Amino acid sequence: MVRAIQVTKGGGDGPRFVELNDDELGEGDTLVDVLWSSLNFKDGLALAGNPGVVRVSPLVPGIDVVGRVVESVDARLAPGTEIVLTGAGLGETRNGGYAERARFDGALAVPVPEELGARRAAAIGTAGFTAAQAVLALEDHGIPDGPIAVTGASGGAGSIAVALLAAAGREVVAVTGSPDAQDWLRELGAADFVDRAEFAEAGKPLQAERWAGAIDGAGGATLHNLLAQTRHGGAVAAYGLVQSAELHTSVHPFILRGVALLGINSVEAGAVERARVWERLARDLDPDLLDRATTEIALDDVVDAGAAILAGRTRGRTVVAVNPDAGSDAAATAETPVTTAAAAANDTDA
Repeated sequence: MVRAIQVTKGGGDGPRFVELNDDELGEGDTLVDVLWSSLNFKDGLALAGNPGVVRVSPLVPGIDVVGRVVESVDARLAPGTEIVLTGAGLGETRNGGYAERARFDGALAVPVPEELGARRAAAIGTAGFTAAQAVLALEDHGIPDGPIAVTGASGGAGSIAVALLAAAGREVVAVTGSPDAQDWLRELGAADFVDRAEFAEAGKPLQAERWAGAIDGAGGATLHNLLAQTRHGGAVAAYGLVQSAELHTSVHPFILRGVALLGINSVEAGAVERARVWERLARDLDPDLLDRATTEIALDDVVDAGAAILAGRTRGRTVVAVNPDAGSDAAATAETPVTTAAAAANDTDA
């Protein structure tokens, strides 16, 4: 039997801890001992029973799994291999990472890069994977020189986007509602800051050109304003809807400035794209910066942390030590500074 958190669609009586046997984990060709998971905004929604996330009921939330293979039909995934899988329906349409074991189809799983180790792979998780996808999308598009705006900069995806863009030599402007996070964001590579309140209300369809590109997790009026302020030939990579799922804008940025709106969907990423993204993260993400941006919690802390991320009271990335006794990542963990939940800063853009 394995310990797990389980939720029902609509919330019901809230999340509860249960004991599951391997047969109750779901279908799939790969079984893993879960070492680590992480906390994302979507996980907070799932823990609250949001029906837009909780597609099957009951469900084990957790859209990220970092684990050690117990058995698999995939020749790449020999027993003992440490793997990472983000999205792919985990914690939405199938049981996810908030359990001591997980079962899924292994085709999209990626062996944990040696440069990172299991804990850091979990610290990256869906948020960091999405951030790297967005950075690659802007680069593939070929945006012009100039500043790149990153909204939700002190959140999980935003902070990693800041670090990756800065590592690539880009000028990064962090859009944040957390003045106390500015010193930390400067460490990650932010060159300047804009108060997110400037984007709260939709402005004119075309505004003064400010950005060569942008990475946005807010949606709504923020995304409208970013599009209206993007320079000729620039692009905005959109991955989230923290402010709003609605977008009321005009065609003017597209037909007068050639601006592109690039949609980022990490859930459906294929095997080739996943390998490319993890290669970039392993190459360019400073592990020391990642460690300083990471808070570690236990599985028992997940429910409270889920409420905190929805309320905007977390910063950076949160890893969940699901079943650390099942792993052999002890050496890497011993070398990795651990920020406890109690010591973590409590301001964020979610």
